[in-house]
Amino acid sequence: MSTRHYSFLDRLLNQADQSLRTLIPGAAQAQRPSPAQHLANVPMDDHERQHIAGLMRINHTGEVCAQALYQGQALTAKLPEVRSKMEHAAAEEIDHLAWCEQRLKELGSRTSIFNPLFYGMSFGIGATAGLISDRISLGFVAATEQLVERHLDDHLTQLPEEDIKSRAILEQMREDEIEHGQQALEAGGAVFPEPIKQAMVLLSKVMTKATYKA
Repeated sequence: MSTRHYSFLDRLLNQADQSLRTLIPGAAQAQRPSPAQHLANVPMDDHERQHIAGLMRINHTGEVCAQALYQGQALTAKLPEVRSKMEHAAAEEIDHLAWCEQRLKELGSRTSIFNPLFYGMSFGIGATAGLISDRISLGFVAATEQLVERHLDDHLTQLPEEDIKSRAILEQMREDEIEHGQQALEAGGAVFPEPIKQAMVLLSKVMTKATYKA
């Protein structure tokens, strides 16, 4: 049985399809059930609901960016095994995307209007990293996942204790992100210097501010 080898055009069309699945509300389908699916909603006032929705919107946008980053890297990765790792990680991150969107709906809220903009930026960064080298590409994944882990830690401290649904989602996301970061380093990813990491933190703060309410 022969294995099909996809051309660059094939991969480009596949990325276009994945882009639509990422950006169109309700199109992302999780492979794993949400960690919160069997947990009960608890009463909360409007201020709490809006704040939690803001946090979950930030996390949803973060997953949109993760999809774009991985898809851009997979498009330009030079080694087939690196491309495969990027595609596998992107598939797992789709779960996070769907879980956050589902939680936003439960909170009576919506995803960010800035998602298409941030998707395009992240795709460009991922594709550029892949063009430079697979080592840089994998290193960017590791640095990004470390940054996401810090965000999730912060959001977990901000969640009301009684909001067990949002907490269950973020805790599982945190576990997955740590694993993805470790896998990227083990696969040969470069360890980025501190100035680059700080620049990533500053960009993340801009995105966070923009998406909290919009």
